[in-house]
Amino acid sequence: MAVLKVIELMANSEKSFEDAVQNGVKKASETIKHIRSAYVKDHSVTVKNGKVEEYRVDLKISFVVD
Repeated sequence: MAVLKVIELMANSEKSFEDAVQNGVKKASETIKHIRSAYVKDHSVTVKNGKVEEYRVDLKISFVVD
């Protein structure tokens, strides 16, 4: 039986929501091992001068606890 832990984090990108998810998982994996999944809880954008400036995602990352 595996024990999983879930953390919540926010990530961003100037390119896309998908890139924001990739950025979040990449950053989390620098200090967390055995990541199993990432759930996009919410997503939003910031707007400047009528254009999308930044894509943001609220992620739930689950990983195995040793």
